[in-house]
Amino acid sequence: MAYDFKNLSVLVVEDTVPMLRLVCAMLQAFGTGRILRAQDGKSGFELFCEHNPDIVITDWHMPGASGIEMVRNIRVHPESPNKTVPILMVTGFAALSRVARARDTGATEFLSKPFSANDLAQRIDHIINKPRDFIRAAAFFGPDRRRRVANNYEGPLQRSEDHGRTTEIVYLG
Repeated sequence: MAYDFKNLSVLVVEDTVPMLRLVCAMLQAFGTGRILRAQDGKSGFELFCEHNPDIVITDWHMPGASGIEMVRNIRVHPESPNKTVPILMVTGFAALSRVARARDTGATEFLSKPFSANDLAQRIDHIINKPRDFIRAAAFFGPDRRRRVANNYEGPLQRSEDHGRTTEIVYLG
């Protein structure tokens, strides 16, 4: 599949310099129009606020402010210029609990290290071509965590609309 990323601006936040260079080299090879770089969540959030990129790719573990803290700031901080920006969380720790925490913090997608250029390109393509609606609830703001509707589901009803409560859906399309 051919990807066209020439109009895309991406912020890459990664504290390990070789990994930062590798991800940026992959993005350059894809023809990405603009690549911004930061080495911790604090400077990443500052660059995000200054440049408002189309996508954020961030590592989880970094000194100072982590990727999780940066995701939280992007989603809820009053100075965030785009609370619905797609965020790809990258980490070497792929336990289900980590994936759930990244999702529950507001990450749009999750990618485990090590990964190939094709893995990264597919994830970015998925972010672009299958955008997720955002949910605003009392304790959460972020991408809709539901990926599919199971019409044959027979378990307990857990969605707020099942119990007469409402959840605001922010449509991006």
